[in-house]
Amino acid sequence: MKRIFVVGCPRSGTTVVQALIARHPEVCTLPETDFFEALYGGTPARWGDPYAGKGRRWYHRRMNLAQSRGRRCLRTLERQNQVTRRRPAPWRVHACASRFVSMLDTVAARAQCSAWIEKTPQHLLYLDEIIAAVPDARFVHVIRSGRDVLASIIDADLHQPWPDFAGGVVTWARRWNRALSISLNYREHPRHFLLCLEDLTRDFDGTWRALRDFLELDPAQPLLAQPGSRVSSVDHAPWRRRAN
Repeated sequence: MKRIFVVGCPRSGTTVVQALIARHPEVCTLPETDFFEALYGGTPARWGDPYAGKGRRWYHRRMNLAQSRGRRCLRTLERQNQVTRRRPAPWRVHACASRFVSMLDTVAARAQCSAWIEKTPQHLLYLDEIIAAVPDARFVHVIRSGRDVLASIIDADLHQPWPDFAGGVVTWARRWNRALSISLNYREHPRHFLLCLEDLTRDFDGTWRALRDFLELDPAQPLLAQPGSRVSSVDHAPWRRRAN
């Protein structure tokens, strides 16, 4: 099973890239799960936001305990994807992560796919934890012009106010810089692929070939007209209602 994570600064085009990869017949995907963010918490601190709290409590860190929100998230995802488990969600983060990966493997196998995509942009901030939980994972970092990202965030916040986009221009400029610096740290890593959204629009065929080869997807399989599985959820991301 090929395990693929699509990450990047929010509003960088991660959904577009997810939908593109999911058009390959070998690939299965789900709407954003937010799983690792819920499991570990502390997202503002990881962004480096001023005055952000430390996130996880000391006993969570010392004993590797999962956030209660992460355990609830795991059970919700299992229920939504009809992956039944008799036991409750584990207390330890590593056990929760292992069960999350097993759930995605099951969903992909059920769809007769040999690869799955997990796309949650802010999982970029949890790369160390994801790599520890999924050593064979491949990561696609989506990078977009900072000016375009900020314009998209402000537009989304104006038309459909949502806590994920709060903070204003200065906060998101800092976050974009933080996201870019994280991605650039992995530019030479063999399991990480940095994709500039502008390259995808300027040279679609060449960029797709490079991405497909990185993911080791069968080049003989033509892309489907639409993704073979559901990419996004309007209930989860209400700002997309205007785009649908």
